[in-house]
Amino acid sequence: MSKIAVFNGPNLNMLGIREPDVYGNETLESIEAMLKSYAEPLAVQLQFLQTNHDGVMIDAIHATYQNYDGIIINPGAWTHYNYAIRDALSAVQLPVVEVHLSNIHKREAFRQHSVIASIAVGQIAGFGGYGYILALQALLQNIRPK
Repeated sequence: MSKIAVFNGPNLNMLGIREPDVYGNETLESIEAMLKSYAEPLAVQLQFLQTNHDGVMIDAIHATYQNYDGIIINPGAWTHYNYAIRDALSAVQLPVVEVHLSNIHKREAFRQHSVIASIAVGQIAGFGGYGYILALQALLQNIRPK
């Protein structure tokens, strides 16, 4: 069984309320339920965390070291500037897939840069909640034997 951590950063607890024209009407709970249903028949155990506090996120990332097979992360606003989150992800030496609900490359200039992308296996952006399914598929392709 594969163990995957699914981390969500600041303001993602407000999905379904915050800017639905940008982020859609799905709640974080509904996205987690969809991903859990998808993962179960694939023998994937998921651990979810959403936090608005970068120290909590860094501690959670550190806890994955030698305990998980990979990480899916939607770093939210941390994407654009939080080198401490990036360094924590790099330190645990796990494959990481970065996911975003909106297409960050079609938004404001400051949202188009990711400090996480250079250490990630890949980035999924612009597919709403379904992006988490795509991220899981991509991560499994990287951690399971071909």
